[in-house]
Amino acid sequence: MAEKKIMLTQDGYDKLVEKLDYMKSVRRIEVSERLKAAIALGDLSENSEYDDAKNEQGRLESEISELEAKLRNSEIIHTAESTGNVMIGSTVTVRDVELDEIETYMIVGSTEADPDNNKISDESPLGVALLNNTAGATVQVNAPAGIIEFEILDVK
Repeated sequence: MAEKKIMLTQDGYDKLVEKLDYMKSVRRIEVSERLKAAIALGDLSENSEYDDAKNEQGRLESEISELEAKLRNSEIIHTAESTGNVMIGSTVTVRDVELDEIETYMIVGSTEADPDNNKISDESPLGVALLNNTAGATVQVNAPAGIIEFEILDVK
């Protein structure tokens, strides 16, 4: 089965590469040193330091494999290709029609989503509703609180 493509902005891709490099160069060495120190304590059958270090090594290698898979299956979205339609990489200013509140979001792939910094996933309810629309359009989002209407004010 083919793995799902991971949509990333160039910035998101660069951050994943940086994180992977850090984990492979710095974290692997730290965990290896911790493992050596635990082995030096002797009797491995009752050595909780050794068990903890081995578990940490397993988690680290798993995370490294996961990041490598994401990078291998990633597709970088080039925002310069913008046609005025909302797409991954677009910065969209919307107005909540009912509350008359204005917010600006960047549409990113699910790997880069960070709602605290107004980066929303293309797979989120709002992201799905906004995709392929243009400024002036009104979209409806099916939220747990009910249907919310947003007017798209600007797309960059």
